[in-house]
Amino acid sequence: MAKLLLITGDFGEDYEVMVPFQALQAVGHEVDAVCPDREAGETVKTAVHDFRGDQTYLEERGHDFELTATLSAVDPADYDGLVLPGGRAPEYIRNYDAVIDAVEHFFDEDKPVAAICHAMQILVAADAVEGRTCTAYPALEADVRASGGEWAEGVVTDGNLVTAQAWPDHPEWIAAFLDVLGTDIQHGEPVTAD
Repeated sequence: MAKLLLITGDFGEDYEVMVPFQALQAVGHEVDAVCPDREAGETVKTAVHDFRGDQTYLEERGHDFELTATLSAVDPADYDGLVLPGGRAPEYIRNYDAVIDAVEHFFDEDKPVAAICHAMQILVAADAVEGRTCTAYPALEADVRASGGEWAEGVVTDGNLVTAQAWPDHPEWIAAFLDVLGTDIQHGEPVTAD
């Protein structure tokens, strides 16, 4: 199974941090969650973004999410894939050299990358969008186009990159990322009690 790196920060979107972190572990992958300037065992605060018919999402306080590794202590070369959740964290963690260096490693080595929602801000900062077809939270369409990317709707796979617009896309986004990772999930016969 794959060893994956998940990079987030304070007020990363709760579902976009916790759901892939747990789902990828549930199918046997090892996932290290890191945040700039935080150590393993510390927590980040998350935010829940809800869609209630307004012009944009509503943001409420989410859970505390415990980090499992320290960004400054990990080597991206030790990982098979990268997960970038959205929320508000991407707008400021994209300013950390360690985050951009990690993202650049995964693209330079053509390793699988999953990015959702506002994580596109990190990809734009890392110059990883030009010439790619991708998606993000709809308000970032202009950022994708200005960075030389082609905008698409829904869940998009372009080579090693899997992008999605927001947490309602989880079933398709995580499945597409598992495909890019080469994860083979076998379903056996149901177990019944005698």
